[in-house]
Amino acid sequence: MGRGFKLEDTRNIGIMAHIDAGKTTSTERILFYTGVTYKIGSVDEGTATMDWMEQERERGITITSAATTAAWDRFGKKYRVNIIDTPGHVDFTVEVERSLRVLDGAVCVFDSVAGVQPQSETVWRQADKYRVPRICFVNKMDRMGADFDHVIGTIRKRLGAHPVPLQFPLGREDNFIGIIDFLEEKVIVWLEETLGAKYETFAVGKLWDKAFVDSRPDVAAALKGSAIDKKFYDEHRNKVVEYIAEHDDEVIDKYLNEGTLSLDEMRKSIRKSTLALKIVPVLAGSAFKNKGIQPLLDAVVDYLPSPVDVPPVEGVNPANDETELRLARDDQPFAALAFKIMSDPFVGHVTYIRVYSGVLKSGSYVYNSAKGTRERISRLLQMHANKREEIEEVYAGDICACVGLKNVNTGDTLCDENKQIILESIEFPTPVISVAIEPKTKADQDKLGVAMQRLAQEDPTFRVSTEPDTGQTLISGMGELHLEIIVDRMLREYNVQANVGRPQVAYRETIRKKATAEGKYIKQPRKYERDVHGRSRRAGQGSGWRAGGQVEVRQRAPLPVHRQDYRRIDSARIHRADRGRHPRSARQRHSCRLHDGGRRGSPGGRQLSRRGQFGNGVQDCRLDGVQRGLREGVAGVAGTDHEGRSGDARRVHAAGFWRPQRAAFSDSGHGKPRRKQRDSRGSAALADVRLRHRFAQSHARARHVHHAFFALRGTSEQSG
Repeated sequence: MGRGFKLEDTRNIGIMAHIDAGKTTSTERILFYTGVTYKIGSVDEGTATMDWMEQERERGITITSAATTAAWDRFGKKYRVNIIDTPGHVDFTVEVERSLRVLDGAVCVFDSVAGVQPQSETVWRQADKYRVPRICFVNKMDRMGADFDHVIGTIRKRLGAHPVPLQFPLGREDNFIGIIDFLEEKVIVWLEETLGAKYETFAVGKLWDKAFVDSRPDVAAALKGSAIDKKFYDEHRNKVVEYIAEHDDEVIDKYLNEGTLSLDEMRKSIRKSTLALKIVPVLAGSAFKNKGIQPLLDAVVDYLPSPVDVPPVEGVNPANDETELRLARDDQPFAALAFKIMSDPFVGHVTYIRVYSGVLKSGSYVYNSAKGTRERISRLLQMHANKREEIEEVYAGDICACVGLKNVNTGDTLCDENKQIILESIEFPTPVISVAIEPKTKADQDKLGVAMQRLAQEDPTFRVSTEPDTGQTLISGMGELHLEIIVDRMLREYNVQANVGRPQVAYRETIRKKATAEGKYIKQPRKYERDVHGRSRRAGQGSGWRAGGQVEVRQRAPLPVHRQDYRRIDSARIHRADRGRHPRSARQRHSCRLHDGGRRGSPGGRQLSRRGQFGNGVQDCRLDGVQRGLREGVAGVAGTDHEGRSGDARRVHAAGFWRPQRAAFSDSGHGKPRRKQRDSRGSAALADVRLRHRFAQSHARARHVHHAFFALRGTSEQSG
């Protein structure tokens, strides 16, 4: 099967505008007048052909771009028009971006009351980015407050363009019945009973014929409403012709010499200046009232480019990184750009491509130069919104859909494997809003991941991420409506129920200014050291202090023998010291009772006590062996200790539980005998050996104290 239309007779256009300007309504009329549909679809009633999604029909807006194909007869010749209807909402501006990347021309629709609106400026800048020639259509001329001149002024002022009004509306608001063509100098009046399919034309001179005007009340009311007379018409037409000649050096001389241009010369000049982005032709109409659509299609054919009128597409050869060109011809190597991906419930993965050069047949293989993979085209489809028509092959300049491509993303280049090229990809905006999402049930958890993956592949502005601090799954998009549509599609298309809410904020602390503080520092102890019997045990802790950001560690140096003292260990962890067990409670705070030889002491044993050196309360110890030694004169009845205290009331410094200093005994714990240390004051000082040790950890055993007192008593008896 050969090519149905010549390449120069093909037009690839897009309809772009602000939301609710009338894009889809105009497209529905184009499809009706070109014979693609047998009835006019309505956006308000939810019967529009191009708005095929359920969400679009419920809300009355366009969410995703839809492609279709129509044919238009101009001067007895058929032209093929490939149309992409784009959304007007700012949340779906990515659809306009990727559509303009592959289109040759565009029709920008404006509201006759509002003029240039915010999204109109956005899509206009996008068209400037890809240097897309465009024409303007001032829609809704039947609305209250419609002002054609106001729209022309806003286009010139806010968009910085050079609009050329090729038409002027006949009538305004309720009296709008047709248009006045400045180029052909004729009037077109549409017949409402035919839904705009038929119209009446007559020479513009009849508008100044009083008899004709009196016979046509509708024309008289329209003239009165638009305030048009012969002087107004002649003045505006001369400005239009002059403006056309100013932008074309080839016709400016003739216009200056003769003062006029022929119709063909003006059309050629307008087309040339439009393709060069010098001027923007402006037309008027009312798509809802079925007026102005046929002249719009004529302008698309006359002034917008074909694939051969645009510059050859540029790309990079991945082998040598050199720039290469692809001409829009069928005999060139195949090159196409994937600009849209859609998941169809009937055919699966569908990829929309624009063919820039070469021919692609169904069942052939293509090479994805962006990923370096080879894939097979199982089927080729001609799309009409959501309807499909299977075709065998596509040619340069065509827009179609492919089935069977699995590893292709938006912006990838498909080409001949032997003639590789990478075309310019599509840049997408960064998402601006995020919400947290989670499945309602466990059964929805796996389906949620699959749904988000497919939706992210279709829509490059939809992102899925996991917040590392909170563990929440976040979905990001271009706005609240965008994410609302995404969640609704999960429910309807993938049967996934999810809860959506605000993301949690993980607050963090940071240093804001300089500060000075003081604090206590405790040095980590040596792990193990030997006790008095040579057994390995955990060592005590040192102490230190912090000041001004510096730390000074202070170790307790051993005292002389006569200055040694009992040092406190946490006796609150010892419940029964005489049995040598670990405590399970801390009822006996800073107090323990020790008995001679591990046996229970006599009831008459004297209790010795004093205020602890490192404690505040009076601590008690029942030391039968020590008391017996005192009564026998070991410590001396009238003697005094080194602090001047009475010897028969020898006080034990006990702020808790005490361990002996191993240096005070004959065994050093390392197998070497040591000389017994004696005080110059006699053996009484030996009984006053202060069992010194660093502040030990809470798992000390009571048996160490028993051994200490055994050694103490044995030493006293030997000295006696």
